[in-house]
Amino acid sequence: MKKSIILITLILMMSITTFSKTKIVFWTAPNPNQEVFWKEMVEKYNSQSKDIEIQWSTIPAAGSSEESILTAIASGRAPDISTNIFSGFAAQLSELEILVPLSDMEGFDQLIKNRKMENIIKTWEYNKKSYIIPLYSNSVLMWWRKDILKEFGWETPPRTYSDIYKLSKQIQEKDKNNYSIRVIQGRNWNDRWFDYITYFYAATQGQSYLDLDKYRANISGEQAKEIAKFIETMFQNKWTAVDLGEAAFYRGYIAGSLKGPWEIAYAKNQFPKIFEQITLSTPPVPDNYPKDKPVYTFADSKGLVIFETSKHKKEAWNFVKWIFSQSDFDKKWLEYTQMPPAREDLLENNDFKEFFEKNPYAAEYAKYVKYAIPPAQTTKTVDIQDEMTVNLVEPLMYGTKNYEQAIKDATKNINRILW
Repeated sequence: MKKSIILITLILMMSITTFSKTKIVFWTAPNPNQEVFWKEMVEKYNSQSKDIEIQWSTIPAAGSSEESILTAIASGRAPDISTNIFSGFAAQLSELEILVPLSDMEGFDQLIKNRKMENIIKTWEYNKKSYIIPLYSNSVLMWWRKDILKEFGWETPPRTYSDIYKLSKQIQEKDKNNYSIRVIQGRNWNDRWFDYITYFYAATQGQSYLDLDKYRANISGEQAKEIAKFIETMFQNKWTAVDLGEAAFYRGYIAGSLKGPWEIAYAKNQFPKIFEQITLSTPPVPDNYPKDKPVYTFADSKGLVIFETSKHKKEAWNFVKWIFSQSDFDKKWLEYTQMPPAREDLLENNDFKEFFEKNPYAAEYAKYVKYAIPPAQTTKTVDIQDEMTVNLVEPLMYGTKNYEQAIKDATKNINRILW
């Protein structure tokens, strides 16, 4: 009888302990590789945590992660923590006072220092505060077909706009249906990240295309004019095309295209023979760009935030600190997702040495993490990039405006949006 009472008491105590655990709702990107990674991390944390239980799931399916999160906030169902937040969306949520300023949390500076991202984090600040910790940084680089370049006498990839003009003429003289590069990725607002904005960062040594202190566009300087003139020249001469079809790079219709590191696995699996013929370079730059200066590029990056609606901000922050303090966190992330962690020491850190030795293309992307800039921290990202499409890029593609008029019109309309 006495043993039974003791046993019942122990069971009750265990039940009470389990019931009293603080539950933190954690959402991550609906991506198979990331899901495997986060499942492992959460299970590890929950197995050793006595007071906190992480309830993990992917962001509910909808048109986009942003739509799902906004809907959850509006309906009072926002998670405590979420990943898959890009800088512009973070700025929008910050302005609405929906995000916790992480830079105000205890231990933030040390966390950033330990993860070797003190310079990277500055490019993610909004109103001089950090509301988001970037998880990864996918720099955008040019992919080139070595076999096509070699056919036309190029031992190294074209570097400048004039180089690309020269290659374009060579290719067109042989076959009017083939082109040098894909200049414009598409007509969606987010395509501007992977063409115009990438060109802008490359031409301006990483300057922002928006002056958010003065609420105006920064796309009418000399370098910006060179970019617009480059796009115009390529389409005027029919050295590129509006629609290049599917897999144009792999089918040999173009010699080069801007791509992120997520393309590596796809190319290796789907086009193994072509994969052997790939070489990488920085995005093209104006002819007068200094050869001794690094070339900056766009960072397709997402990060992690804590929502103000959380009733357990301290506990949520403790989990975030635990995540980034794990010695093998970034190593596993790289192995599982193939995406470079947002760190400045990727090629110097021995934790990643073996991976990069086995994956030279990934190592090439890692070189540019420190030179990869996320989107401008504006709450009006979609409107601004729609404007870039309608009044800057498309007129240059279809020849309805010259580059000077396109810049003038786009600048005026973007300024109106910012004000």
